[in-house]
Amino acid sequence: MRSPLLCIALLFFAHACNGDRAKVAPKLTHQPSEVPKAAGEIRATTQYTLKFDDAQHHYLHVRAVYPAPANQVVELSMAVWTPGSYLVREYARHVEDIRAAAGDGAHLAISKTRKNRWSVTTGANPGLVVEYKLYCNELSVRTNFVDSDNAVINGAPTFMRMVEDGQRAATVELVLPEEWQDAVTGLDAANPGVANTFQAKNYDELVDSPLIAGRELLVQTFDIEGVTHHVAHLGDVSQWDTEEALADIEQLARAEALFWNVLPYEHYHFLNVVLGGGGGLEHLDSTLVMAKPFRTRTRSGYRNWLGLVAHEFFHTWNVKRLRPKSLGPFDYENEVHTRSLWVAEGITSYYDDLLLRRAGLLDEKQYLEKLSGQIRALQTTPGRRVQPLAQASYDAWIKYYRSDENSPNTATSYYTKGAVVAFLLDVEIRVASGGKKSLDDLMRLMHERYSGDVGYTPSDFRGAASEVAGVDLEAFFAHAVDSTAELDYGPATSYFGLTLEDREPSEPEEEDSEDDDPAAHLGLQMSGSHVSRVLRETPAYNAGFNAGDEIVAIDGYRLSGSLASLLGQFRPEQKLSITIARRGRLRVIEAIAGKTPKELWGLSVDESRSLLQKRRYEQWIREYANL
Repeated sequence: MRSPLLCIALLFFAHACNGDRAKVAPKLTHQPSEVPKAAGEIRATTQYTLKFDDAQHHYLHVRAVYPAPANQVVELSMAVWTPGSYLVREYARHVEDIRAAAGDGAHLAISKTRKNRWSVTTGANPGLVVEYKLYCNELSVRTNFVDSDNAVINGAPTFMRMVEDGQRAATVELVLPEEWQDAVTGLDAANPGVANTFQAKNYDELVDSPLIAGRELLVQTFDIEGVTHHVAHLGDVSQWDTEEALADIEQLARAEALFWNVLPYEHYHFLNVVLGGGGGLEHLDSTLVMAKPFRTRTRSGYRNWLGLVAHEFFHTWNVKRLRPKSLGPFDYENEVHTRSLWVAEGITSYYDDLLLRRAGLLDEKQYLEKLSGQIRALQTTPGRRVQPLAQASYDAWIKYYRSDENSPNTATSYYTKGAVVAFLLDVEIRVASGGKKSLDDLMRLMHERYSGDVGYTPSDFRGAASEVAGVDLEAFFAHAVDSTAELDYGPATSYFGLTLEDREPSEPEEEDSEDDDPAAHLGLQMSGSHVSRVLRETPAYNAGFNAGDEIVAIDGYRLSGSLASLLGQFRPEQKLSITIARRGRLRVIEAIAGKTPKELWGLSVDESRSLLQKRRYEQWIREYANL
């Protein structure tokens, strides 16, 4: 088990300047930030009750009591998307058996007016009670899942609200099955003496606070500067070393808090759902991540899970407090576009593994391989030459979350390219400032200047970057963010003393042996015997293969195993007659085989680097002097 950092005061910042000694970090401050609010007054409380009396069939029963005026037409709405996941998901499709009553219990007619709205006229007395059922059988961090053993509840797909100016505070009560553990959430307790009752300052906070409950729920805690952090595991953790996970999350949390130099919350909850699936989603005072019970059986799997936790926790600052201006106040019924998702997600994807390294949870070889993987993924995606990074951010709603078989040819990921551009921007600032500033300084300045309700625009970010660097960086952004030009890795590798090398296959012991000849390559991505994707600039693309084609035989030899195994019997430059089934009909495609590509874009330390390059590298990868 790795030991946690014993005291935040033992950590130091190493300023990324040439030859400067590491200096003592400023004292970490605890400064809770306000929940971003929508315009208008905050009105009376809405009361929600969640019941699990039909959990075995994946149903959640919701009862909402609204402080609606008498004799008024009231319109109710349900969100169509959830912040942090930029896709219209149509949560209203899971609503069933909706009913309305007046405050005195009298039945009221309710009718659907739009895909996600309902209209009801209140009675003679104030108050409106609406009850509905939700089908909850999608195990993801963006949706709801309920069964006889567990519940994962997100706000956007659960809580209807009154359509109005301003936002209402809310209380939530969960009526859980007797054999379940109490619910865990980032919301404050509504009544500390009553279990499973919570309160939200407004609808934004309600949507932003997932709840988990179930039969198997393990909760652990640690404190940083008097602020309690909860680690809650839902599901079977018999294959997990939960004590190691707790210690590592604490070490990670200390490193990230020290990076920003502020704890912006009163308490924090890491919600780890160990029921299957994967992924994570950031929230104001919590994060929800998912994993399979066997996720941590391998060290690489465990490191990947820690990287997910690091990513979502970094969002506590970068997105939940510091966010693009267009993302707030939230419009829960329509797409909200921004060209800055590469800042929100890409820069976070750069820092997640880097901060794991700085916290001592990755070694240098592991970290360089992580960064190499991001560069490799970008450079082997043809869509990088089609879609600029800023456009990838803007088009998240219609491209990133709606990928298909042709997506690698036409699009790039604002996560992946954003992380690589963040790495290059980090070096750009270090070079321009003579090593006195870095991307770390830019992110802290952005947080100080634009967090909360302020928000930032793309020009705000670029202006701040130029300010920190001390030179105009517009040319860098025009090249790396606004265009599809190839990125230049030379300045970064030169600054740190790294090489970006081609990793050649091992040399054969007997070069004349026929068995050592390279295998044929087509460039198809397969799912069993069926083609799933055809990448541009490959022999398969040039030959006219389609996604969905079934490979039947090559040169008369039937495909009985993997395509790679059969292609191993052929050589590059050979003309191949490939029998396929397309929409049920057999046909033959002639293709000229290519050579299996090398594993490119691997970063490694240049053994001949100078002392100056070594010092720069150490200051970058070991920002905290005692690690």
